[in-house]
Amino acid sequence: MKTVSETISRIIAPLLCGLIFGTGLLVSGMIQPTKVLGFLDILGAWDPSLAVVMAAALAVAAPGFMLARQRARPVLAGQYFLPGKSEIDAPLVLGAGLFGIGWGLVGLCPGPALESLATLSPGVMVFVVAMAGGMFLHGKWQASRPAVPRDAPIVHATDG
Repeated sequence: MKTVSETISRIIAPLLCGLIFGTGLLVSGMIQPTKVLGFLDILGAWDPSLAVVMAAALAVAAPGFMLARQRARPVLAGQYFLPGKSEIDAPLVLGAGLFGIGWGLVGLCPGPALESLATLSPGVMVFVVAMAGGMFLHGKWQASRPAVPRDAPIVHATDG
């Protein structure tokens, strides 16, 4: 039987975080593809509201990350799962380019796309199915590559 702490860390905390994130997207208007496309139209009728939302997110998240780094472990997990690399490589550039093409063509990225499913728009539904297909293919590709297990200790270059 799961303890209350495990239930909170596996179900309730992600649910609350998702609700906060989704509410923020809704209130800021970022589920509207026209807002995103307006932001990307820097030579036309540019709409800076997405930049304001991103700046506000950074202003809220940065202090949280600084506080988290002062702790030995997360409050609701056994260990931190930090990125293992920070260099810019070909897969990162290719992935960012593909993401940007999809975002620029449709004006949706994963979070707003999932939230926009509530509109029952056929275009959004097709987008989400295609996005899920891409995630599935990525999972297959990742499974075919050697990987470090998630429970492996975090090792930094300075650790030797």
